[in-house]
Amino acid sequence: MTHHDDQNEDHVESPKRRALMMSGSLVVGFSLLPASNALAELVLADEGAAVRVGTKTERLAGSLKTNPFLDAWIKVSPDNHVTVYTGKVELGTGVRTALHQVAAEELQIAPHLITFLTADTARSPDEGLTAGSHTMADSGSALLNAAAQVRGLLSDAAARKFRVDVSTLTVADARITARDGRSVSFADLLPTVNLHVTAKVASPLREPGSFTVIGKSMPRTDIPAKVTGGASYVQDLRFPGMVHARVVLPPVYGAPLLAVGETKVRAMPGVVAVLRDGNLLAVVAQHEWQSVQAQRVLSAGCQWGKGRSLPRPQDVHAQLKGIATERIVIADNSAAMPQAVKTLSATYTKPYLMHGSIGPSAAVAHLDNGTLTVWTHSQGVYPLRDGLAEMLSMDKEKIRCIHVVGSGCYGHNGADDSAAHAAWIARALPGRPVRVQWMRDQEHVWDHYTPAMVTEVQASLSADGTIVNWDYALWSSSHNERVVNAGRLLPATLLAKPFKPAPSVPMTQPEGGGDRNAIPLYRLPKRHIVNNFSPTMPLRTSAMRSLGAHMNVFTIETFMDELAVAAGQDPVAFRLKHMDDPRAVDVIRLAASKFDWSDRKRKPGHGYGFAFGKYKNIMAYMAIALEVAIEKDTGKVRLVHAEAAVDCGQIVNPDGVRNQIEGGILQSASWTLYEQLKFDANGLRSFDWGTYPIMRFSSVPTQVNVHLIDRPGSPFLGVAEAPMGPTAGALGNAIFDATKLRLRDMPLAGESLRSKLIGS
Repeated sequence: MTHHDDQNEDHVESPKRRALMMSGSLVVGFSLLPASNALAELVLADEGAAVRVGTKTERLAGSLKTNPFLDAWIKVSPDNHVTVYTGKVELGTGVRTALHQVAAEELQIAPHLITFLTADTARSPDEGLTAGSHTMADSGSALLNAAAQVRGLLSDAAARKFRVDVSTLTVADARITARDGRSVSFADLLPTVNLHVTAKVASPLREPGSFTVIGKSMPRTDIPAKVTGGASYVQDLRFPGMVHARVVLPPVYGAPLLAVGETKVRAMPGVVAVLRDGNLLAVVAQHEWQSVQAQRVLSAGCQWGKGRSLPRPQDVHAQLKGIATERIVIADNSAAMPQAVKTLSATYTKPYLMHGSIGPSAAVAHLDNGTLTVWTHSQGVYPLRDGLAEMLSMDKEKIRCIHVVGSGCYGHNGADDSAAHAAWIARALPGRPVRVQWMRDQEHVWDHYTPAMVTEVQASLSADGTIVNWDYALWSSSHNERVVNAGRLLPATLLAKPFKPAPSVPMTQPEGGGDRNAIPLYRLPKRHIVNNFSPTMPLRTSAMRSLGAHMNVFTIETFMDELAVAAGQDPVAFRLKHMDDPRAVDVIRLAASKFDWSDRKRKPGHGYGFAFGKYKNIMAYMAIALEVAIEKDTGKVRLVHAEAAVDCGQIVNPDGVRNQIEGGILQSASWTLYEQLKFDANGLRSFDWGTYPIMRFSSVPTQVNVHLIDRPGSPFLGVAEAPMGPTAGALGNAIFDATKLRLRDMPLAGESLRSKLIGS
């Protein structure tokens, strides 16, 4: 395999190069927290992954709180080459490029001269999960400050060496130059500069007006191979001597494996091994197609006992209210308000959805001289490493997890589970790299789905059309079953001595899980908002892009339109009337202006919708105006045109932001209009693309424009998940505008809409 991305330069290492890299001459080990017996710790949650923050570091920027040493982020080699590290991973959102730009800006080094390496448990800082749109806020802020402080330390050393004021020095491409022409490289200063020091709260940050890299669109190095079919993903990895494995999974949840016919499989061409431990079953072959053929024969020869039955789809939402055992009030306040003259209420539902990763989950594992290396597209290499160590009863220092981009993600798909399969098989075949890839039906049927949800809202208006109270409740099971113990790994639950998953717990505000974005940003004098959480669930669920924000913002924004209609007011004007946040006002006005909302034209079968959201109420702002076209005979809804306005603070890569907003709009449209998991009491039925439809190229909008509000010098705000809720809300409002049907049950398009249109 040939890599064109320096992130992956070490995925296939020669023995000589591996020895050099691990010898310490280029990479120096680091401790993540300063040694102190008196160091008090508090635990913060990032989608359920515990992060320990020392009181001595809690004022540091972003992930410097948990990884405070500067050389955890930036290293200078004796040949003056600079390597920058991040514990976050590239999931297709372009954050690797943006982080690269941040480091290059503050180090004042051309990006192409920096080697930028992402999550690797042997090298990078532990930043937990890449999730929740935290990357720029956490890792971006850390790199911005770490790079500035490294530059500052080296500049101070150069000023001492030249006996000049530091302000007279120029820094460029790892070299510092005085006005009289004397210069010194970063490497030359290393004998007098210690980078293994704790970061300071204050950093010598550059003025945003002088930026030459931040704020500019930098091309992503991974795109050419992806669009031309080149080697790009973990699915493409190939190693000398590598064997291929396929696994057999139970047909339904909880089914025991009663018997296996192995004789015929072992005699098949190329078969290396058949492995079984309880309900965990796999076959290994010399070549991939041989492993696929053997897996089919092995699967056909299995006898399974009765597993756990599932509820009927039509009963799911009613059952959610019965199995929700935790009632969590997340907002409850009251202030003086005018008298209510009109009250509206509504109930909304969302079905189970799947990640639908285009590339089935895959991993490569290699047990060599007692050390297990796993190449994985996991969103959290450190949590995965710890889970594998528990599952395999190995010292976690003997396990190395290296992130490689996967084809499809946006949440907790099968990446960790396939990595656990690969690790388990590789332990049985020491010395051989083992590649595991799930089959399409396994990716669909054993996904961690996003939970079904129910929301209920009631609000009242005063005589002048102002909202005076807001009563909101939601019901959902866990949106976060990330790896916090071995029991959260599917293969570990199938062993003869299975591991038990850690209990499901709700995520706290302001991040939230099912209740993410359940608190409106609008001015509401009286509000009462309750999250009814279920720690049990009938299907496997976990995180998917935006978690509960997709449903909660859909509910809030379509209900805001209902209130606007009841008040006899324009939907945009109604929102502005209830909004105090000036940055929210800016994006609402910009989206409306770019869409020419006040002069929108009525066309048969077309409708217009508007919606707003601030992701988690702490991250990026987004407003969107859009147009849909509806086919009455088929119930098909096509998003024709959209204008989105976004404020994510300091913009690092404008093209990257636009890319994520555009992609999020399309993905949210697919969820909201088309997607729905099919199942019955006997099991999952969405096992391929025919039984789980996603948006096709033929449905891509004619025009999507993204307008950015840049705020130089302000904090980075996570943006990748910002479009999910507002797009859903705007679609619901546009369908109402076109049909006068207020749809509250996702998916909105298709047969259910057709029947309503024909009957209307």
